[in-house]
Amino acid sequence: MSDPERELLYDDAHISFLEDIWGEGFLSPGGAEEALRVVEGLDLRGKRVLDIGCGSGAIAVLLARDMGAAEVVGIDVEPDVCAAAERRAAKAGLSDRITVREVAPGPLAFDDDSFDVVYSKDSIIHIPDKEALCRDVYRVLKPGGWFAASDWLMSHDGPPSPEMEAYIKAEDLDFAMASPTRYERALKDAGFDQIGLRNRNPWYREVAQRELATLTGPDRDRLDRDHGADFIADQETTWRTMIRVLVSGEHCPQHLRGQKPL
Repeated sequence: MSDPERELLYDDAHISFLEDIWGEGFLSPGGAEEALRVVEGLDLRGKRVLDIGCGSGAIAVLLARDMGAAEVVGIDVEPDVCAAAERRAAKAGLSDRITVREVAPGPLAFDDDSFDVVYSKDSIIHIPDKEALCRDVYRVLKPGGWFAASDWLMSHDGPPSPEMEAYIKAEDLDFAMASPTRYERALKDAGFDQIGLRNRNPWYREVAQRELATLTGPDRDRLDRDHGADFIADQETTWRTMIRVLVSGEHCPQHLRGQKPL
């Protein structure tokens, strides 16, 4: 169950805007192409997959329909996105292979050795304790299983720069950024091997500039009409502050991967 006292991060208005920028069903950058890069080289055919922070369900559909996963269990803490994910799975005719669960923040409520793959796309930024997360993911994976995720990282340990602080404030979300060094150590200490991190800053630095051009270009009048002029003005501010820390390299999205030994 979700906490009724907790403020929602992604209501219908935010879902609608993010899908407008990133594509129908996607609440993080890069759409289907980037979502599939996270599991590039992994064979999901016939596998049971946990999708942490499943959002509005487009990735769960990709994992089942395009990657051949036998079962995808999507979890999220937001009731609106869970409802959207259930509708999307039904529309795709995949309700028998995709299960969506609204959960409370905290440990994963699954048995040990339950999944072949644990997947997440840009949602575990909201989880402060990366070490506990990695241990919990390791626990629910079957021997030989893979953790494949994308997350938004900060290039260093310690306090963020004033520019990064301004970006996090503009986002107005409960971001908990870790460094690549901390993530690599957390994965190793949890027991993973075949650990790999891939810096996606160069890619997203270019993509974010195109997204800002969408917010400020010919589409602006339509965006103002569809989402509200004040809302879009706030998003423009957020994108401008984000691009500064992408250009500096302090904001460094990464692909993360590790395997639970056999």
